[in-house]
Amino acid sequence: MSDPVLNLDGIEKGYNLGKPNEIRVLRGASLDVSAGEVVALVAPSGAGKSTLLHIAGLLDTPDEGAVRICGNDLGDAPDRARTAARRQEIGFIYQFHHLLPEFTAAENVILPQLADGIANAKAEAHAAALLGSVGLSERLSHRPAALSGGEQQRVAFCRALANRPALLLADEPTGNLDPATSDRVFEALMALVRGQGLAALFATHNLELAERMDRVVRLEDGVLVDAG
Repeated sequence: MSDPVLNLDGIEKGYNLGKPNEIRVLRGASLDVSAGEVVALVAPSGAGKSTLLHIAGLLDTPDEGAVRICGNDLGDAPDRARTAARRQEIGFIYQFHHLLPEFTAAENVILPQLADGIANAKAEAHAAALLGSVGLSERLSHRPAALSGGEQQRVAFCRALANRPALLLADEPTGNLDPATSDRVFEALMALVRGQGLAALFATHNLELAERMDRVVRLEDGVLVDAG
């Protein structure tokens, strides 16, 4: 069996607010996510879901423990190696789309490819194909302000997948949408993830959506436990 795409091993993380007021958020959290697997991460607000995702996405460093992406231990790697891994191996989706308002839908998906050295024509074609796969072929030239909330989030999904990452991390990706739009956008995202065989970890408060994923893990008292 191949190594998991994401391996978190004994992750510890605390925030020192001045002794004795250190807050321990993660207390030996461990998790494997394999290619083609979609895992839901659930926990109450403030339990540390975002901290865990930021560590998994190499946006933060653990106090202790290993963060392996595609078999490479990057938890305390040099900044250059972490930046390269974020650009090439990891896609990140937030609750709010964070699209660049002055650029069109297509340009928002093209830009990360250009930053990774992809030729313009190839980047344009890939952006059009991704956006078309989520029903946005008629919106390529629209700027974010001219798109609905659901359309904006679908563009953000495509941007996260533009550089063909191995791992997709999502922090409440449909949490800012009404229930009907959330369901449609979730289905579009799952189709993209399944189609590309990604490893995916989604933090969500929506238990109904969580149950539609392959596996649910719960963050309890700083550790991850299998919830089904």
